[in-house]
Amino acid sequence: MSPMKTHTWPEFIVERNDDRCIRCQVCVNQCTFDVHSYDAGLDELFAVDMNCVGCQRCQVFCPTNALTIRTNPTQSRPNANWRLENLFDVKKQAESGGIVLTGMGNDKPFRIYWDHLVLNASQVTNPSIDPLREPMELRTYLGRKPDRVVFQRDGEGQGEGHGSPVVPIQNMTPLVAIETPLMFSAMSYGAISYNTQHALMRAAQAFGTMANTGEGGWPREFRQYKENVIVQVASGRFGVDLEYLNDARFVEIKVGQGAKPGIGGHLPGEKVTLDVSRTRMIPEGSDAISPAPHHDIYSIEDLGMLIHALKEATRYEKPVAVKIAAVHNVSAIASGIVRAGADIVVIDGLRGGTGAAPKVIRDNVGIPIELALAQVDQRLRKEGIRHQASLVVAGGFRSSGDVIKAIALGADAVYIGTAAFVAIGCTLCQKCYTGKCAWGITSNRPEVVKRLNPDHAAERLENLLRAWSREIKEMLGGMGINSVESLRGNRLHLRAVGLEQWEMDALGVKGAGL
Repeated sequence: MSPMKTHTWPEFIVERNDDRCIRCQVCVNQCTFDVHSYDAGLDELFAVDMNCVGCQRCQVFCPTNALTIRTNPTQSRPNANWRLENLFDVKKQAESGGIVLTGMGNDKPFRIYWDHLVLNASQVTNPSIDPLREPMELRTYLGRKPDRVVFQRDGEGQGEGHGSPVVPIQNMTPLVAIETPLMFSAMSYGAISYNTQHALMRAAQAFGTMANTGEGGWPREFRQYKENVIVQVASGRFGVDLEYLNDARFVEIKVGQGAKPGIGGHLPGEKVTLDVSRTRMIPEGSDAISPAPHHDIYSIEDLGMLIHALKEATRYEKPVAVKIAAVHNVSAIASGIVRAGADIVVIDGLRGGTGAAPKVIRDNVGIPIELALAQVDQRLRKEGIRHQASLVVAGGFRSSGDVIKAIALGADAVYIGTAAFVAIGCTLCQKCYTGKCAWGITSNRPEVVKRLNPDHAAERLENLLRAWSREIKEMLGGMGINSVESLRGNRLHLRAVGLEQWEMDALGVKGAGL
């Protein structure tokens, strides 16, 4: 059978200004998708538009600004039901017979509730606070808090105690302190490059927060950052052993994620290099398949057994978190997770990023993190168990404004992933799953990985954390609040603009002007 002719078209157009082009071939060397080529005989550079994914690497690094990458202006016959994207996907599937994959988070025009929430500000009766002159507390403690704390003086009851320090009588549950309510999301080695994970962990350590290994194991040379690292236990159990669990600051059981609720993961064999295979404890070049379910979890009771097994394995010294995707009955699920013994509940919304997901799942399954967070916080408070677990949320946080609104809705802390990638070069071309990332963020090709300097990337990530933390302090000060703990779950500081009544009810907020 002769090769099938494609009926698709280029998504991007590569324009080259020949008056500026000096034939340096930087574009040829920088492109990992074989867009550019050089003909020495003609002394000409050519571009294959069909191969371009819009990563913009060639445009950024062109020394004479001779390149412009723009979206293909091709239009289809107007049709209210069939958009150009739908036509493109059907044509691709007719040629391949396969599932359309994509990377990063949901890019559909669902309502972004952060953009419909506004914050309160202090005026006359409750003066604002100047963060330049007065201390602002961003430190957050993650983990289970006791119902009450009973104190006595050290040595009291033994003829001593007068003038001794006051200490709690009962043993406190382990808590993890972070210096800002921002943490780096779970992104596994193999799905991201060695240098990317290194930069994330270095930045987390430098800023006093946490980075998450994801489900791909943890290179031993990165154990030096262990006080600032969360390890995952996912359905594939990649890289999980007793040392892995005990080296980390706390452990996270991954049940689901926002970009692909209800399904497992798949790291293609071509991304499983020798180092990745050693870290994940699987053969080199083999596909790493994470089953959709954990094969030892079929009920809340089963989940409780795994939670307590992990606590036993870590001598009850580390909190255990459970990560789930934001779905319709998320508040009931979260309640069960807390009652099963989890110290932290992590909820990932439908805009959460990923290295690879079936496009149909990413675009059609799950709910926005704003609605999930509000419902979970309100239910746990109503049941009187909100203090028994911290809430960490993820799923498309773009700015410090989104973060502070999440805290007001009830979050203890926020995971950021896509924003961290953008800080180190990502342009959201959504081709992470190909392993060809031209920025070296999600590629495992040695010559491409080197493009991401971990020193420079860590500095950029630290700068992002610093900038957002400063902005959070400014906003807190403007609200007359000197501690992030004082804002948590305080919906009176939020008002809705342009939302339906059912949406305001779900969020637990009033309309603006009320």
